[in-house]
Amino acid sequence: MNQPKLDLLQGTLDLMVLQALSVMGSMHGYGLARRIEQVSGDQILLNQGTIYASLVRLQVRGWISAEWGTSGNNRKAKFYTITAAGREQLAADLAYWERLVDVMVRVVSMKAEAEAQ
Repeated sequence: MNQPKLDLLQGTLDLMVLQALSVMGSMHGYGLARRIEQVSGDQILLNQGTIYASLVRLQVRGWISAEWGTSGNNRKAKFYTITAAGREQLAADLAYWERLVDVMVRVVSMKAEAEAQ
C-alpha cells in the first residue's frame, strides 16, 4: 500500500535544513530539498516554495548565510551555509526534539502498558 507523504510539523523543516547544512556543508536550495527527501526515505516532499521560505526565515534569523555560486550543472545558484549562531540553535533544537520524542514515546506507549498490567 502506498502511504501518503508526511506533513511536517511547524519548525521541523528549519531543523532539518540546519542539520543538513551542518552535516553536508554548503548547499543550494534545490540540493537541500532533494537531500532531505532522500534521507527521509521519500516520506516527505518539499516543493520550492516550502524550502525557500525556510531558507529566508533562517537567513533573517542569522542562522544561515548565503552566497552566490555555480551549481553542478553550471547554473548560478545561492549556496547556504550554517553560521555559528545556527549551530547553537541546532544544538538547542535537537535537545528539544529529543525530549519531545521521549515524551511522545512514553505517552503513546501508555495504552500498551495499561493493557499489559
